[in-house]
Amino acid sequence: MNQPANGPPTVEIQNLSRDCHEALLLALLAAGPHHGYQLALELEQKSEGAFRFNHGTLYPILHKLEQVGLIRGDWLDEQTKRKRKSYSLTEAGRTRLARQIEAWRSFFFNFFSVIGEETP
Repeated sequence: MNQPANGPPTVEIQNLSRDCHEALLLALLAAGPHHGYQLALELEQKSEGAFRFNHGTLYPILHKLEQVGLIRGDWLDEQTKRKRKSYSLTEAGRTRLARQIEAWRSFFFNFFSVIGEETP
């Protein structure tokens, strides 16, 4: 996602996959903390199977979002064999999500303008 000096943020064609993954994960975390596996299940359920993350894709994205301060990961000891990491949205993540929503709305408006369909 790019933010031009004059105007709203934009989704860049060359970064569609990255921007889409980021927006989807931030949106899911806006509802509250989740474990990685919960995020994958909820995404698949909410999208009726249209969007899916495999573990090899999901966790590197979560680590990157955590590195840049958009989410926070906390290790929880749930009295099970393994500790699990729960991810939550930071204030910076909430701000980025709002910008992402604006950028995606603009992107799809322009996309449907080009292909001749009305926006949903």
